[in-house]
Amino acid sequence: MTTVPTVGSRILPAALFVISASCGRPSDAAGDRRGAAPPTPPPAPPAETCLGVADRGIWSDLDERVQLALPAGLDPARVALRFDDAHQLLVVSIDDFPRKVYPLPLRPGDAAELAPLAHARTTHGASAHDRDGDGIPDPLDVLIGAKKEVQNAEHYTKEAEDYISMKYPGGDVPRDIGVCTDVIVRAVRNAGIDLQKELHDDIRRAKRAYPMVKGWGDASIDQRRVGTLLPYFQRHWEKQSARLDDPDDPLRPGDVILMDTFPSRPGPDHIGILSDALDDQGMPLVINNWTDGTVVAEMDLLTFVPVLYRFRLPP
Repeated sequence: MTTVPTVGSRILPAALFVISASCGRPSDAAGDRRGAAPPTPPPAPPAETCLGVADRGIWSDLDERVQLALPAGLDPARVALRFDDAHQLLVVSIDDFPRKVYPLPLRPGDAAELAPLAHARTTHGASAHDRDGDGIPDPLDVLIGAKKEVQNAEHYTKEAEDYISMKYPGGDVPRDIGVCTDVIVRAVRNAGIDLQKELHDDIRRAKRAYPMVKGWGDASIDQRRVGTLLPYFQRHWEKQSARLDDPDDPLRPGDVILMDTFPSRPGPDHIGILSDALDDQGMPLVINNWTDGTVVAEMDLLTFVPVLYRFRLPP
């Protein structure tokens, strides 16, 4: 069996190609054996069940339950493999956007998954935007945090809807409950960004941008309101097209979307995060906590809920 190169190796693509080829047709030499059946190729290693990386974000007890999927039939020409030697990570980007991260040296299941991408372009270096310093690019960190919330399945309850006094900074409601905005606060915290503090720092800097906030705000509730989060995202995140089919600005996993569930009322009233998982029409599912009585889940919302805004952290 081919040995998978360790961190920093520049021959990984060639090695992956060898692994991929070993699962294909027998060699010509094997076929020349008169009367001998071609050797049976070794079975492919099982897929890895978790990312297996050191994530500095929320709820480390759920790290072993989070996995991401690359799109099927991916063209290697769209892919870049970036070796982060300092963090012993391999970051896979599709169309220059980070989509998955792997520990180095590669585990057998990861090597098998990456074998079809053996000839993708490679680079070395750290992520340009990595707020918490764990080597995982910020928008990917947000997605991983949201996937942890799906595993945690916090409940949308009447208690969660009420005012809950919390510490500042780093405040949060009890882990087992939450509303739609808490999904965002927690997922963004997985990237090392305390949205509670960032929002209230911004309110102090630019009070006129937050006409809905009384006085200098309330750190126990403002970041839990969709309408208050909107001006913050408009001021500090990359604004993307709200169209779902814009070829020049496609939807990406980890994008934060603000939705309109009550068209009779102006403005957004719900918020979620685009998943890497797709519905049967190829549209991303939305990681969100929908309403009283639900839990955080990946839901097929884009087919019937209008999206008014979409924002992204730079990769």
